[in-house]
Amino acid sequence: MNYDVIVIGSGPGGYVTAIRAAQLGLKVAVVEKENLGGICLNWGCIPTKSLLKSAQAFEYAVHAADYGVSVSGEVKPDFAAMVKRSRDVADGMSKGIQFLFKKNKVESIFGFGKLSGTNTVEVTDEAGKKTSYSAKHIILATGARSRELPNLPQDGQKIIGYRKALSLDKQPESMVVVGSGAIGSEFAYFYHTIGTKVTLVEFMPTLVPNEDEEVAKQLERNFKKSKMTVMVGSSVESVDTSGDKCKVTIKTKKGQEVVEADIVLSAVGIAPNTEGIGLEVMGVVTENGRVKVDEFYRTNVEGVYAIGDIVAGPALAHVASAEGIVCIEKIAGLNPAPVDYGNIPGCTYTSPEVSSVGLTEAKAKEAGYEIKVGKFPYSASGKASAAGQKDGFVKLIFDAKYGELLGAHMIGGNVTEMIAELVVAKKLEITGHELMKTIHPHPTMSEAVMEAAAAAYDEVIHI
Repeated sequence: MNYDVIVIGSGPGGYVTAIRAAQLGLKVAVVEKENLGGICLNWGCIPTKSLLKSAQAFEYAVHAADYGVSVSGEVKPDFAAMVKRSRDVADGMSKGIQFLFKKNKVESIFGFGKLSGTNTVEVTDEAGKKTSYSAKHIILATGARSRELPNLPQDGQKIIGYRKALSLDKQPESMVVVGSGAIGSEFAYFYHTIGTKVTLVEFMPTLVPNEDEEVAKQLERNFKKSKMTVMVGSSVESVDTSGDKCKVTIKTKKGQEVVEADIVLSAVGIAPNTEGIGLEVMGVVTENGRVKVDEFYRTNVEGVYAIGDIVAGPALAHVASAEGIVCIEKIAGLNPAPVDYGNIPGCTYTSPEVSSVGLTEAKAKEAGYEIKVGKFPYSASGKASAAGQKDGFVKLIFDAKYGELLGAHMIGGNVTEMIAELVVAKKLEITGHELMKTIHPHPTMSEAVMEAAAAAYDEVIHI
């Protein structure tokens, strides 16, 4: 069957691209080997946020008395029910993609898809039957999987990746989490909150290494305050899984230490799914393990494109979606602006939450900017106090010469919802003065944005 566009992969890059293609009048099909929605909807973004919400609800129940609420009896987490809820949420979202495909007349082809010739995709279904489809444009959106280190081979039982961490049969009593990026920190928070003894190990000097140093240190303080064991500047040297428990040898600044745990969760990043999809057959060029593309996601092979986790750039769902829209709009003859990789928001859904966009203070200085920094603590926020979430702050970085917002870094309640304001501000090149003169509603946590801008210019009111 002939199509204008075939998309291989139905994650946030693939399904968004396909729907936009259909909106633009193109005949489009999506090839998916598992469930519509890809890793994000089925095994990543959505089910993890469901688990985190369960942990938050449990945390509220445990501390109900702090809010003047009396809870009779022991409050206990139901791990199986939490996992079931997360799977139900994921299933519902996947069915939502089915509805959107039907609404937009996007065809689904189930099986493993790969490039097999000029303008041709070969799909192998569950029964092993191979079928070829043709399209003028083929977009690779095959995503990524948990990366494995040589000294941390995942066996799916004692040493696991994020996917297994979402669907364990029972709650482990103890766990070592290796890596403190968004995935590692979120799982460490979830399991620790519901009662698992968690040790979080990070090779870099701070947690969430891509975040501003002050934010990272605040998160470390919060984790330690909650009695989580945090080991930064440390590395897992080996794991002995021969006994009932995993014996994890960890190299620290003070020497080696052995930690016993039921489960080791490897959260050391992701590996792109580029194997077996026909790149070599078609001569598609890769660079550092990822498909090489131009600003409109064209590969060196005419009619073949790539987006999302298999190309260079942040491996984030919203980035993949943005790339896919730019890619398909260019194919359709529109004139889309390339993705601005300097204005990509990042979010970590721990408690407190972390969000950021743009340059950190250190990166801004390295880039040669003379900067003004404004910081407003949540402890001075009326809404944060009322919510019982006084830990955290908003930190804004401005170019001292022109007043332009260079970066925003936040930790605290609701900051993953608040970051969009700063993304828009940065895109529109809003200055610090404009931001602080924009009236923010009271009482809200978002007032901290206005106050942080004012702090950069010594005009802050509430501290």
